[in-house]
Amino acid sequence: MKELLRTTDPTIIPFATAILQGEGIEVFDIDVHMHTLESTLGMMPRRLLVRREDHFMAVSILRDNGIPLHD
Repeated sequence: MKELLRTTDPTIIPFATAILQGEGIEVFDIDVHMHTLESTLGMMPRRLLVRREDHFMAVSILRDNGIPLHD
């Protein structure tokens, strides 16, 4: 597994997930429960992971769709 995206923006993770799943890439939102517990503060970022072999393609897909990634 490799981290693809880390954000506190509640709209980016579902959007990225939908795009990647539409392309057949399985994604894992690993901080969803922690983010729910502290959702009022917005301090805990959520992370999206993909399989190592899908990482390069996932990065390309998200960039093509205007989702900002931090290298």
